[in-house]
Amino acid sequence: MIGIEDINIEKLLKISLKNGGDFSEIYIENTRGTSIISEGRRIEKYITTHESGIGIRVVIDDRSSYAYTNDIPSLEDLAFTVASAIKKGPFDTNISLEKRPIRSLAKVDIDPFSIPSEDKIKRIKMAEDVAWGMDKSVVQVRIIYGESKKRVSIANSKGFVSEDIRDSILFVVHGVVAKNGIIETGYEPAGGARGFELLDEIDPEEIAKTAIARATQCLSARQAPAGVMPVVLSSEAGGTMIHEAIGHGLEADLAGEGLSVYSGRIGEMIASNAITVIDDGTIVGKRGSIGCDDEGSPSKQTILVEDGVLKTYMTDLITANKYNLPLTGNGRRQSYRYRPIPRMTNTLIKPGSLTPEEIVSKVERGIFVKKMGGGQVNTVNGDFVFEVSEGYLIDGGKVGDPLRGATLVGNGPKILTSIDYVGSDLGFGIGTCGKDGQGVPVADAQPTILIPEITIGGKLQGG
Repeated sequence: MIGIEDINIEKLLKISLKNGGDFSEIYIENTRGTSIISEGRRIEKYITTHESGIGIRVVIDDRSSYAYTNDIPSLEDLAFTVASAIKKGPFDTNISLEKRPIRSLAKVDIDPFSIPSEDKIKRIKMAEDVAWGMDKSVVQVRIIYGESKKRVSIANSKGFVSEDIRDSILFVVHGVVAKNGIIETGYEPAGGARGFELLDEIDPEEIAKTAIARATQCLSARQAPAGVMPVVLSSEAGGTMIHEAIGHGLEADLAGEGLSVYSGRIGEMIASNAITVIDDGTIVGKRGSIGCDDEGSPSKQTILVEDGVLKTYMTDLITANKYNLPLTGNGRRQSYRYRPIPRMTNTLIKPGSLTPEEIVSKVERGIFVKKMGGGQVNTVNGDFVFEVSEGYLIDGGKVGDPLRGATLVGNGPKILTSIDYVGSDLGFGIGTCGKDGQGVPVADAQPTILIPEITIGGKLQGG
């Protein structure tokens, strides 16, 4: 384990700035983790990891020089290497570091690392037995358990040291069923910045039941109709839509480079006045929560869109300075091997005032989406395609028969400007968000919302 007290931080910062630069940064990371994967009624992988590393970055204007190592004796050489990429003239300001208090937003009552491996495997086996026993159509069950404790320390020549302790747990069940030539899958994850107690609150057996039931239901479900129609997105669907359709487009690097449909639109109406979008890294216990970002900036609640008006983008230090934007604490990295970039934390649509039942009652015929699947979005124009993993027909203002094979095809800005009905509930989904080859833990959330018109990919009616 590498401690910040083991390193002459001020000396390294000065070496890295010997040829100039706007500021330099030392990022220290210590991570401990366990990953267990069970498939085919056997434990395929049981991996424990302990890893430590350090990254050094020098920033000049909107460019940076970055290098990393896990070898403490080589740190001064690393600092010289980073400095050699900068040719601006010496940085002659004294560096005095203020240590900020640790601000962990994990909620841990039971440390997973205190639990014997036998107990973790027992939970997996119980979920596995339930999954295989639910239906004869089950042909594959895969269960993933993960736990992690990451401690990060960031020192910056601007004059501070920030530290954060990030605990997380993850339990995922993925099932495949097959019958009469039809193959369907079901997937259900649970997790957050929590401890082992989460698996008492959210029973792994119930996670297994949900995943397999979602798959088996599709075996006998009617094919989804195709065409343009209303869709109600349940709060249980998670925030996949908001994460993909608008979230990435509000990251300042993409927006600033003209790679977002929302580029240059601060102060404009980009959604209906029923829509407020928030990125909030301060929600205790959520998967995307962080005490500080990976540049040492405190995490914040940032209102991105308020009553339909675009207010700001998510920034890191470079983009905040380059585009003259507020610093939002969204500089994140997968590990010490990567430099930070603007990323989401917990992104959500603010709840409204209607009950879910009131929203459904407004639809004569349409689709109710209880759970979203995967999808793709083009941030440049906002076009998206999302799979529906659990959906139902709405008939006469009531949720009816289950459907299979539905996809949602639309355009983010167009959809957001059309939403007038927003529910009072709020449901969170979890995931690992990929960008520029990096993955970081995130959560996303939305209330029940009514999209009055969207293209459904499915079976053509009458065909």
